Amino acid sequence: MPEVSRFYGIIIKMFFNDHLPAHFHAEFGEYKAMISISTGEIIEGEIPKKQLKLIQAWAVLHENELITNFEGLRKLPVSWHEIDPLK
Repeated sequence: MPEVSRFYGIIIKMFFNDHLPAHFHAEFGEYKAMISISTGEIIEGEIPKKQLKLIQAWAVLHENELITNFEGLRKLPVSWHEIDPLK
């Protein structure tokens, strides 16, 4: 599972050949959540509200890159890239 970004103690990962809807995984300490790329809402799991707001702001800025990574990780040859952190 590639780590695509890391900022403010939050780790963003994406799985190879993952299922729809398009999403990414966020981790913060013991918290883990699957987050929709299109809506920024939690699909599964939980993340504290403060970190969720940071994740959502980052996802809006990088929506196209997230979609490209999600699609690239679902096909062969696998293609993905790191995404700049929230600054």
